[in-house]
Amino acid sequence: MSDHAADLGDHAADIDKHVRVYIIVFVALMVLTIVTVAIARVHLPVPVAVSLALLVATIKGSLVACYFMHLISEKKLILAVLLLTVVFFAVLLALPVLTHSNGYWIHE
Repeated sequence: MSDHAADLGDHAADIDKHVRVYIIVFVALMVLTIVTVAIARVHLPVPVAVSLALLVATIKGSLVACYFMHLISEKKLILAVLLLTVVFFAVLLALPVLTHSNGYWIHE
């Protein structure tokens, strides 16, 4: 077998590996979507249901970002900037809870 034929065989195996990963991630996303719908159908207290749904959505978003946007193979600097963005986003989400004047955090 020539070197060119061996390279083509390796390339085809590499593509098969990537396609297999994409299919696994797609199936995981579908399962997590079903879990989200199940959370909505089960009669849970609203804070618990919202927390679980946000957790599932975070996992789904992470899968999309890591595999379909190829962030899983990025350099450390890009990942550090992404992590910093996630931290700022979490802080912004927590601000209404921390500043809500219900007597827990801020006394007027």
